[in-house]
Amino acid sequence: MSAMIGIFDSGIGGLTLVRALKQRLVDYDIVYFGDTARSPYGTKSPQRVNTCALEGTEFLLNQGAGVIVVACNTASSVAIQPIMQRSRVPVIESITPAAAMAVESSANLRIGVIGTPTTVASGEYEKKIQALGAQIKVISAACPLLVPLVEERWLKKPETNRIVKKYLHPLKVRQIDTLILGCTHYSLLKKTIQMKIGRRVKIIDSVAAVAENLKDYLQAHGQVAASLSKDGRMRLFVSDLTDQIENSAKMILRRNVRLEAVGD
Repeated sequence: MSAMIGIFDSGIGGLTLVRALKQRLVDYDIVYFGDTARSPYGTKSPQRVNTCALEGTEFLLNQGAGVIVVACNTASSVAIQPIMQRSRVPVIESITPAAAMAVESSANLRIGVIGTPTTVASGEYEKKIQALGAQIKVISAACPLLVPLVEERWLKKPETNRIVKKYLHPLKVRQIDTLILGCTHYSLLKKTIQMKIGRRVKIIDSVAAVAENLKDYLQAHGQVAASLSKDGRMRLFVSDLTDQIENSAKMILRRNVRLEAVGD
């Protein structure tokens, strides 16, 4: 039986990656699982994130995933080793591609990272970036309110603009020239973030970095690519389904979609 690209996220933010992949890998079948019942992961303990991420991985494997993409930066930062040990198919994580793209982009070797508290506390972005260049300065900021604001679809509210400005201020005064958006949700605030951090700062969207990384991986691994079905199908699962989640999914994918709820 042909397999699918499996995408795992803590909530609906990972649908930004679904959209990006549909632009790059048009025909590939996708199965998505967003753990909306337990979102956000970014304020949870690493142990709790591990448990949730392993359950999400197992669900995707049972749905026929032939490769798993961990869209969630929080899960990628604290649970990637257990996920890789559990998975019987290749696993693509979110931290390494964005870190590599940022290092390539930075001219003055001052890179900013924004993410959830758990992602930032893990220090994984710093480790990945400094492994590519020990002299690079990394300035990180946790932004715990951004995920709830996106989930509420408060993308253009003045309150959101003020909160983004406040979160970015410490990075702006440290004169970063590159900024990593270390969370799938932040893609939806990219214009606001660019405006508040300044036009001279290059934005590295982890979603775009992961999408490009998967595309390159499949081109380099023909056997894996050949095992994946290419009928243009898409199945979207969530662990809790509400009207708000459904409306957010439509907003992100820019079309009507069918979400399937899976129980505990």
